[in-house]
Amino acid sequence: MVTTKPYLIRAIYEWCADQGFTPHLAVSVDARTRVPRQYVKDGQIVLNVAAAATSQLQMGNEGITFQARFNGVAFPVHVPIAAVVAIYALENGQGMTFEVTDTVTVEEDASPAEVAAEVEQPPAPGRSHLTRVK
Repeated sequence: MVTTKPYLIRAIYEWCADQGFTPHLAVSVDARTRVPRQYVKDGQIVLNVAAAATSQLQMGNEGITFQARFNGVAFPVHVPIAAVVAIYALENGQGMTFEVTDTVTVEEDASPAEVAAEVEQPPAPGRSHLTRVK
């Protein structure tokens, strides 16, 4: 059975768009997450996923993919649904947080082949008005 997480992410995304807000994803970065590593801080990255900031956005049940520009350079982004920590509106912080499980940690300069171990990462500290889903 598919988890409710991808459906809730899509619902909050649609709500943000309908309200004219800018949806952002907080993501726990691991070896399976494809994002520009220079923008990762403390193992996490925040991504603007608004229609104006992305191209070819696909929000599936297993992952989220899109093209985005980082400092003017196009980059193909892939975020596994399991790595999404939160989705929220930038303007007011309203949204939803999630537990992150099944992450793969790597050393700073390790390649995916050098994955150290699978561990459970705690979710990023969220704002009190966000709803946590297990």
